[in-house]
Amino acid sequence: MTDRLSAREILAALIQFPTVSRDSNLPLIDWVEEYLGTHGIAAHRHWNEDRSKAALFAHVGPDEEGGVILSGHTDVVPTDGQDWTRPAFELTEADAKLFGRGTTDMKGFDALAIWALVEAHHAGVRRPMQIALSYDEEVGCTGAPPLIAAMQGVVPRARDVIVGEPTTMQAVTGHKGGISFWVHVHGFEVHSSILYKGVSAIMEGAKLITWANEVNAEQAAAKPSDLAALFDPPYTNVHIGQISGGTAHNITAKDCEFGLGFRVVPGEDPLSWRERLLDKVAEIEAGMKAIRPEASIEVVDTFSLPTFVPEEDNSAEALVRQLTGDNASHHVSYGTEASHFQAAGYKAVVCGPGDIAVAHQPDEYITVAEFEKGRHFMRRLVEHLSA
Repeated sequence: MTDRLSAREILAALIQFPTVSRDSNLPLIDWVEEYLGTHGIAAHRHWNEDRSKAALFAHVGPDEEGGVILSGHTDVVPTDGQDWTRPAFELTEADAKLFGRGTTDMKGFDALAIWALVEAHHAGVRRPMQIALSYDEEVGCTGAPPLIAAMQGVVPRARDVIVGEPTTMQAVTGHKGGISFWVHVHGFEVHSSILYKGVSAIMEGAKLITWANEVNAEQAAAKPSDLAALFDPPYTNVHIGQISGGTAHNITAKDCEFGLGFRVVPGEDPLSWRERLLDKVAEIEAGMKAIRPEASIEVVDTFSLPTFVPEEDNSAEALVRQLTGDNASHHVSYGTEASHFQAAGYKAVVCGPGDIAVAHQPDEYITVAEFEKGRHFMRRLVEHLSA
């Protein structure tokens, strides 16, 4: 592994590791750390609590602040239940496309970032380049904050961050935030013929779901702020994606559980939406307890992602626009780790190869042309940092 691998060879190596979020990413991290080490690049790890996963970061160039971070995540979504026609964890090429889980989201960028870091090291860049590879992005971007904290004081603090989520190499400068919860409605079982003596967790939970629909309708009808108008849809929306509960058709449901989340537009406080939810929960719960004091609604916070707010003076954005020639305005409704970097005081931009429309899909792919576009971008970045 002492040779300088091509970006495509690195991608093939990364794809072979089935780093689904529920599983460990350590074999991939081992490979990256060893490969960088063969080129004299020291990598640093940050472990999760049970040491089943690790983030990795490294620095090349002068030992000074003000560098550029290439930020990617190592985890991918599952392939369970998807109709793949080719191996999910093996890089294959057909019809000018590179297939495999994570080719677009986002091992394609990871491979290019690793390749660029080695190139920058051998080129002797005059402005530092760093790489930051996280875990658990696909389950709420939860691995980014501890990674960012771990970098402080270990490597010189960079200024600009390029988060390589798939944007077809366009400069995305804003996205919605998110706040999500797991709701467990605890009812009281009775025979359905005497429904009024019990509390149906499903029927009470349905009241909260109805509220979510009403909020969405209210939000859609309101005039958006100038900042919200940049997004599609131009408002905060509520979503319930999973639900379970009930014992039998003729028994009031003892339990009902579902996930509930908000996609929050920049300019609004996610915590204010949490307060609105808890106020509605308290209202519904009061009615339940009036029938059976044992009944309740439990709300558990699952994750919170800050909004990524467009900035007037964004040096990361300016750098990407200089290298790509993209001068259009781009904002997205999905979340990325860019918002965590922004919250930590970095200048951030989202820009990476591939189309988000094929991410998470069976037979996920990145076109050869798009991957090459990303490689040319990295080459220009290395040249820029070397000038």
